[in-house]
Amino acid sequence: MAIHSAFSRTTSLAAKSAFAAGAAVLLTLSLASCSADTADAAGTDGVSYAADENTLVFGVVPDSVDTQTNYQPLMDYIEQETGKTVEYHESTDYAALIEAAIAGKIDVASFSGFTYITATNNGAAITPISSIVTTEGEVPGYYSQAIVPSDSTITSLDEFAGKKVCFVDPSSTSGYLFPSYNLLEAGVDPVSDVTAVFAGKHDVSVQKVGEGKECEVGFAEDSEVAKSDKVKVIAETMVPGAPIVVSDTLPAELKTQLAEVLGEVTIDDIIASGVTSADTQAFRDTFYATEPVDDQYYDTIRDICVKTSASQCQG
Repeated sequence: MAIHSAFSRTTSLAAKSAFAAGAAVLLTLSLASCSADTADAAGTDGVSYAADENTLVFGVVPDSVDTQTNYQPLMDYIEQETGKTVEYHESTDYAALIEAAIAGKIDVASFSGFTYITATNNGAAITPISSIVTTEGEVPGYYSQAIVPSDSTITSLDEFAGKKVCFVDPSSTSGYLFPSYNLLEAGVDPVSDVTAVFAGKHDVSVQKVGEGKECEVGFAEDSEVAKSDKVKVIAETMVPGAPIVVSDTLPAELKTQLAEVLGEVTIDDIIASGVTSADTQAFRDTFYATEPVDDQYYDTIRDICVKTSASQCQG
């Protein structure tokens, strides 16, 4: 049975210091260059598009091998409702999506909460409008799950000490930030007390833990964990739902339209509108509806950033 982790209001200063000193990866962001690129693309009225006025570039975090399949119906819906061509943009990794947002190279995007905070802290002009709900009756959000091989005797996070631990990416909310915090709460330094392995995608983290070779234990989001019978969950924490964001440099009327289109829509609404690509089990498994969210919704992540002193949170 999964053990629900609770947020504590205190974290050891020593643990924070160790985490900060040994942060696994520092994001290298060329802010000056990005600002120049954005300025070049902007019109005299400050309005700009990632590509052109007839195209909306939809950026995503590369979470799994099925990323494009999962988002295609939503992109088809945006295309239908706005009359613009929607161009899919999957970044090579989390840091690349952050850089794209700062450079004004995306118009609409699905971020993780952590990458949204990192991007805005580093100058990205984006605003969250909604978050995806995967199941009827639930609220936006998902679980960061601590996993072990299905035949493992490990039952608690403190037993992760000394192990080869699969994380997803240094900028992943459920695959690194929350796991790091939870390990610290369990008395395990996520840098010095474990051998960190960055799998790159949630499904790869699950796969590696299931194999039990490159990674003995690890973390991933619940939707990918549920697909495997080779791992089991020994702890989990609720994570604020990943935001759908729009660029602040789009025309005001288009931003308003996107907020209306994406702010509060169900899969049934999308299918009824004529988007047949949404009427599949694969899409139903990842999307039920969207619900409006705003910047303050992600204050929990800012709080975790403070508690872990994660360098990736900083501007």
